[in-house]
Amino acid sequence: MATDATTAAQQFYGRWADLYDALARSTPGLGYLRSRAADTLALDPGDTVVEMGCGTGANLPYLRERVGSEGRVVGVDFTQGMLARARERIDREEREGREEWRNVHLVRGDATEIEFREPPDAILATFVVGMLADPEAAVNRWADQLAPGGRLALLDAAQTTRWFGWPVNQAFRGLVVASSPTGMKGYERAPWSVLDDRVAAARRVLRARADETTHSEHALGVVRITGGRID
Repeated sequence: MATDATTAAQQFYGRWADLYDALARSTPGLGYLRSRAADTLALDPGDTVVEMGCGTGANLPYLRERVGSEGRVVGVDFTQGMLARARERIDREEREGREEWRNVHLVRGDATEIEFREPPDAILATFVVGMLADPEAAVNRWADQLAPGGRLALLDAAQTTRWFGWPVNQAFRGLVVASSPTGMKGYERAPWSVLDDRVAAARRVLRARADETTHSEHALGVVRITGGRID
């Protein structure tokens, strides 16, 4: 049964799905970051890749390009409105490319609870772990579900630690509040501090579970991409 927080989040992201989709398509530099995240997974043609919290499907073209028509892409999200936009994106890609995307599947489910009958070769989570109450448990769960030698990648945003960070972080804090289903409410500490801690915790688990990792920072140090091969 969904909690009040889960229901509020579903309603919030469903209500703003159109705006999120527009931002995903038009924000300068996001396409580059999505491509870098997909590269971090080191996908091969024929692989199966799962995106946890796929939203409006902005990453799906990058993932399918790398696994090819013989691979499989699965997008998981708990918001029906987001999945509806993701389906529209798939339909648009099919029309423009004149090729059916029968190997791209959308699943409505909770990224922290979903299980797979067959272990995927890779899992991607984009701007997700910062929204989870227990990111450590989620990353451990995802790592447990991967095929042997599978890869896990996290693309997230948090406050920059660079020397010029004060004005950048002020703008980032406003974005965090605007994109939170509850704004400033329901947090024992500032929501951007909670986000920072969750993103850092998720990466600690990934590094602990992986036998090799890569890490890069972008957008003045706000955006981080971390990937690893799970041993």
